[in-house]
Amino acid sequence: MGDQKVARDEEFREFIGGAWSRLLRTAYLLAGDRHGAEDLVQQALERAYVHWTKVRAADDPNAYVRRILINEHARRFRRRPAEYLVEAFPDRPAPTAPDPDARAVLLAALAALPPRQREAVVLRYWEDLSESQTAAAMGCSVGTVKSQAARGLAKLRDTASLSGLISVGVGR
Repeated sequence: MGDQKVARDEEFREFIGGAWSRLLRTAYLLAGDRHGAEDLVQQALERAYVHWTKVRAADDPNAYVRRILINEHARRFRRRPAEYLVEAFPDRPAPTAPDPDARAVLLAALAALPPRQREAVVLRYWEDLSESQTAAAMGCSVGTVKSQAARGLAKLRDTASLSGLISVGVGR
C-alpha cells in the first residue's frame, strides 16, 4: 500500500509540474489577480488530488482539472459577494493616473465582465479552446458558450479603455 501511495504522489507531482503554469494563467485571467489565481489553482489541485485515480483515468486529465478550476471559480463567485478594489488607501493620497500598459487595461476589462462571460472569453480566445471544449469545461451547451462569448466580446468592444488598444492592434 505504501509503494502505491508513493507512486501515486509522484505521478501527481509530475502532472502538477506540467500543468501548473497553464492552470495559473487561466486562473489569473478568471480571478483577475495573482493571489486569487494561486488560491484558485490550489483549491482545484486539492480536489484533483483527492480524486486522482478518477482524474488520471480520464481521456484528458488536463481538461478534467481545467473543469475543476472553472467549477471552483464559479463556486467562489457564488459564495462571496463582489469585492470592490480601490486604488488608494484612505490614509494615502490617490495616485496620479498612471499610463497603464495594454495588459493591465485588458485585465481590468476582463475583470469587469460577468463571470460566465469572462470564462467563455478566456477559454475560447485566450486558451484557444474550441466551442465544444469550452462547453465541456464550463459545463454548458455550445449555444451557451456562443452567446456568452458574443456578449462578453461585445462588452469588451464597448469598453472605452480598450478602444485605443483595438485601433493600435495590440494582440495577446
